[in-house]
Amino acid sequence: MEAVVPHEITTELTQILANLVLGDNKIRSNAEQAVNDRLVQTPDLYLLALAQFSIAADTEVMRSFSLVLLRRLLFRAAPGQQPREGRLTLYDQLPAHALTTLERLLLHSLSHEPLDAVRRKTVDTVCDLANNSMSRGRPWHALQAQTFTMTQTGEAGFRECAYRLFSGCPNLVMDLQTDAVLTVFRKGLQDSQSVEVRLAALRASVSYLTACDQHQLSHSLSLLYPMLDTLPSLPNIHLKSFLSSLTPLCSSHPNLFVPHMNALLSFLRGLIMPSVDSGPTPTVAKPFPGTSSSFTFPPDGSGSRTSDDSDEVTEDEEKELVRKAALEFMVSLTEAKPTLAKRSEGWTAAMVRASLEGMGELPEDTLDSWLEADPSEDAQDENYPHVYEQTLDRVACALGGKAVLPPAFQYIPSMLANYDWRLRHAGLMAIAAIAEGTSKVMQMELGKVVDLVTPMFKDAHPRVRYAACQCVGQLCTDLEEIIQDRYHEQLFSALIPTLEAPEPRVHSHAAAALINFCEGVERDTLAPYLDPIVERLLKMLNPGAEDGKVVKGYVQEQAITTLAMVADASEATFAKHYTSIMPLLLNVLRNANSSDHYKLRAKAMECAGLIAIAVGRNVFRADANTLIELLIKIQNSPVDPSDTMLPNFLIATWAKICQALGTEFEPFLPVVMPPLLNAASAKADVSIYDDEDDVGEMREGWETISMDGQIVGIRTSTIDEKCQAFDTLVVYCTTLNGRFAPYLTQSLELSLPALKFYFHDGVREAASRLIPLLFSCGKQSGTLTSQMVAASFLQLIHSIRAETDPSFLSSLYRALADGLRVVGIPALTPDLQAALIEATKHQLQTLADKRKRRAESPEDDREELALLEEVEEFALEDMEKLLKMLDGQHPLLVAVSSVRDLGFNQWDSEEERDSDG
Repeated sequence: MEAVVPHEITTELTQILANLVLGDNKIRSNAEQAVNDRLVQTPDLYLLALAQFSIAADTEVMRSFSLVLLRRLLFRAAPGQQPREGRLTLYDQLPAHALTTLERLLLHSLSHEPLDAVRRKTVDTVCDLANNSMSRGRPWHALQAQTFTMTQTGEAGFRECAYRLFSGCPNLVMDLQTDAVLTVFRKGLQDSQSVEVRLAALRASVSYLTACDQHQLSHSLSLLYPMLDTLPSLPNIHLKSFLSSLTPLCSSHPNLFVPHMNALLSFLRGLIMPSVDSGPTPTVAKPFPGTSSSFTFPPDGSGSRTSDDSDEVTEDEEKELVRKAALEFMVSLTEAKPTLAKRSEGWTAAMVRASLEGMGELPEDTLDSWLEADPSEDAQDENYPHVYEQTLDRVACALGGKAVLPPAFQYIPSMLANYDWRLRHAGLMAIAAIAEGTSKVMQMELGKVVDLVTPMFKDAHPRVRYAACQCVGQLCTDLEEIIQDRYHEQLFSALIPTLEAPEPRVHSHAAAALINFCEGVERDTLAPYLDPIVERLLKMLNPGAEDGKVVKGYVQEQAITTLAMVADASEATFAKHYTSIMPLLLNVLRNANSSDHYKLRAKAMECAGLIAIAVGRNVFRADANTLIELLIKIQNSPVDPSDTMLPNFLIATWAKICQALGTEFEPFLPVVMPPLLNAASAKADVSIYDDEDDVGEMREGWETISMDGQIVGIRTSTIDEKCQAFDTLVVYCTTLNGRFAPYLTQSLELSLPALKFYFHDGVREAASRLIPLLFSCGKQSGTLTSQMVAASFLQLIHSIRAETDPSFLSSLYRALADGLRVVGIPALTPDLQAALIEATKHQLQTLADKRKRRAESPEDDREELALLEEVEEFALEDMEKLLKMLDGQHPLLVAVSSVRDLGFNQWDSEEERDSDG
């Protein structure tokens, strides 16, 4: 193809690209700078040179690299652009003739590139260019024509790329006649020569159906038949990819699968439970071309690989991947439309049974390594069947107890009685997994469940006893207060002896289960068991010299954490154990200074603070100064960046000591406030990325979110500490009230802008609570000025007008109302009151518009939308209360009622909808 840029540009770019792929960091860095410099001066020339290089370069590596680089650069922010300045990109700076040339070069690469791997890179770049061009109103008719032509070629690689283009850019076909589109897609789905073409066509079909409007969708339902017919003939090596490609359609358009549920179940059951015959294909009415009979899994014939001893393990792994993909398909469809699963006989039972079987597939010979492992490593244990456990949890949450408990408990009792410890373990973990989703129904048979679980605490196998602890702990969380109230005697009789189990992992997990128990227990219920619990926890923490064993760090950490929760739950009753425990905690704080004891030290802080609150200031006062001195020493010690727990735990412990000492904490404010205010004033540590490729591997303590069309990386550790600081300011101000006056001005100056700290909802909520508390502090101390009040009300009103989250809008109205209760209605000047009314009118109009739009939403969206309206109701309620404070007959009260009436009535439950339907 004829050159489109001067020879010297091509020569220079060749050298720059060669340097970019070198391993030498300095050379590569200089090359990157050279690219940036050239793009500032003549972006069109160098972008076209890259496109030309993708055709003319001699090697596969350089052609691929130039395509990847072109894709990344085209839609990068133009030089000198700030991230939020309308996002002008290099593409936007290209003149029309350069864009035309660029499109022509890429089309040439598509049609002439001999290697499949490079051509796929071209497809990725072309899709990005097409999608962005179309979003800017520039169609690409030549691409549309060439893509359809490529579907007709004799070379499978070109046909595959055509369907990849349709998948990556569905807009290429959205304006065409539906029948013509379906014909092209069917041809690809039935391609007899290439699995890759069929897979690309399947993905294109999914993209198309996802992008269809309701009218197009209703005329495209027949496409599901050839889509599902791609599945039966596939060997395991391909089946996983096909199922995974179909799964997003389950979530976005579950109704498409309604006619196929029985056939799908017959097919998928054979994949998730391989021992069962798979039955007929998903679409018996229109079987795969060239076959007329139903198939068995795995299929035999030319499509499958020859098995021999050398690749047997690989085939087993492939079969397991297919099994998980099939189960994910079923669960995704179930979550998207629970009623569909409930109405399809056998669907739920198949998922439940498959999950239970998978949960029982633990390696047999791993006990020694498991006993020695730290429990924190469990989440990374590749031998544990996490997928099946999570699947059972998701199914239970989606379908509820009426659907899930009968098939689950068809198997669980016999699993708990099985000779194989792995099945006993799986049975217990299954009860834990389904507890959350089935709690409403399970509580009716809770006694039977407890009777099944408690004997397992005496099982011979440590992992089964560990699972029993897990099960009870989860039941205590998911049936909080109910199980503690009804069955505390049976559960304590099982848990307390297990605190003395010979295996550290087991007695540590029993202590962890006690935490869950204590979160929902009444103080009087816990009191009779307090002595034996504390005695055993102290023994775990400090077993004594006669034992001769070194206590594992995680056991000590768990013992301290559980002591803290027991103290919190038992309150003043815990005072009798105070003298046994507090010296141990103080000793930990004195000596646990090495990096491997950081977590233990943090837990000791937390425990000391909770015990101080539980026993009260009179008991705690004797040790208060010692604890405070130790905390000051820790606070003033050199900071170790690896100790990520210390800042949050230190702030939280100071807050607990303040709650315990009350006004006696005032002398320590000069010590605690400077670092606290510093944490509260922290700015969000943010990085802006042009695209996902730039993000790379996120650093620990960082997360990414999508905001205004950009990818934003946020350092969560900083903003979590900021939130903790604001929560602590709320505690100090509530506890000390007028005595907090020296820090009133600084705290208010931090709180007002924090109302718009959009990176963390917790910061905004704490700031909204803090403002009226600061008013009260200032009023009591005589330090509150009219300027402070006016500035605060003005900021609250501005925030009300701008707020888009109805949940926080409610908090803003509450903050304003609470502030008025402190300073009086007259403090809201006529100007402020007028601004408030205008902001409220704006919000009422916004809510009314949202509700009118929702009235036109499809029926399937109503359950989710009703949850949104429930949150809005709280905002309307707080808005109404504030208006009534201003005027019991305020004219806007009628508008509030009118907006409320625009909401629709939500069905009480799926079951009610079923019975009414």
